[in-house]
Amino acid sequence: MKKFMNSSDDFLKESLQGFGAAHKDIVTCHYDPIFIIRSQPTKKGKVALITGGGSGHEPMHGGFVGYGMLDAACPGFVFSSPSPDQMIAAIEKVESDAGVLFIVKNYSGDIMNFQMAAEMMTGPSETVMTNDDVAVEDSSFTTGRRGVAATVIVEKIVGSLAESGGSLQECKNLGDKINKNSGSMGVALSSCIVPAAGKPTFELGADEMEFGVGIHGEPGRRRDKIKSAQEITNELLNAIIEDLKPENKDEILLFVNGMGGTPLSELYLIYDNAKKTLDNKNIKIARSLVGNYCTSLEMQGASITLTKLDQETVNHWDSAVHTAAIRWGM
Repeated sequence: MKKFMNSSDDFLKESLQGFGAAHKDIVTCHYDPIFIIRSQPTKKGKVALITGGGSGHEPMHGGFVGYGMLDAACPGFVFSSPSPDQMIAAIEKVESDAGVLFIVKNYSGDIMNFQMAAEMMTGPSETVMTNDDVAVEDSSFTTGRRGVAATVIVEKIVGSLAESGGSLQECKNLGDKINKNSGSMGVALSSCIVPAAGKPTFELGADEMEFGVGIHGEPGRRRDKIKSAQEITNELLNAIIEDLKPENKDEILLFVNGMGGTPLSELYLIYDNAKKTLDNKNIKIARSLVGNYCTSLEMQGASITLTKLDQETVNHWDSAVHTAAIRWGM
C-alpha cells in the first residue's frame, strides 16, 4: 500500500486539520468529537442542514459546508458512519431556531445513528434520505437503493432554499423531490484501499470492470470485460433512463462524477459521450457538473447522475454558493 499518511489511526484527524487550515475562511473543524461547521455562525431563523457519513468520499461532505449549502458535516472514519455524539455536538453549534434537516445517504449505519441523534435532540427535525443508485436494490450496506452522487445535488438545491428562508417542511419536501427525480450509476476500473485495511477492497483483472459498483467498493450488477467509453456510458445512461423515465420535454442536470482516481480529461470524455446519447434521445441538458465530488478514495471509475429539473430547481441550482468544493455566483 502506498499512501501519504503517518498512521491509519491519525489519518482522519490530520486530514481534517489540513482541510480546516486551508479553508479557515469557510469552515471550522472540531475534533472532540469530530464535526465541521461554517466559520460564520448560521443566521437566526435559518433551517440548519446537517449531513455526514464515512470519510473517503471527499469532498463530500465537508467540502460542501458553507454559504448556500450545508451548515455542518459529521465525518466518520473511512467508510464508517459518524456517531450520534458527533451529530448532537454539531446540532448544538448550528441550530438557529428553525429546526434541523438531516440529509442522509441510505446506508444502515448512517440511518441508525442519525435517527438516534434526532431522538436525542430537543428541537424539531426532518430527514431527507437519498437513494439514487439504480444499480442494485439491496447491498451489504443497505436495505433498498444506495445513496450516492445525487446527494450532492440535493445538498446544493436544498441549501439554496434554506439560505433564502425556506421552512423546515419546505426544505424536506424539496429534498425528497430532488431525490425522487434523480438517478445514478457508477462503474469501477480499479478498487480502492482503505488505510486501515492496507489492501484493495476487491480485485479486478487488467481487462475487467465492476459495473454498478457502490461508493464503498460494494459489488455492482456484474463483473465484465472493459468496453469502450461510449459503450460504458450508454449502458449507464440506459439504466438510469429506464428508472427515471425522463420525457422529451424534460430538462435535466447531467452530473459526471469521478470516483477519485480518474483524470478530468476522461470525465469530460464521458460527458461528451453522454451528451451525444442524450441528444439522440431528445433529452435536453439544462445544467452540468463534472468533477470529483462523491469519491471512493483513489478508485479509478466514474458515475453518471441525471436529475430532472423545473424552474424552481434550476433557480436554486444557479443561486450563489461558497464552499471549499463548489463556489459560484458570489
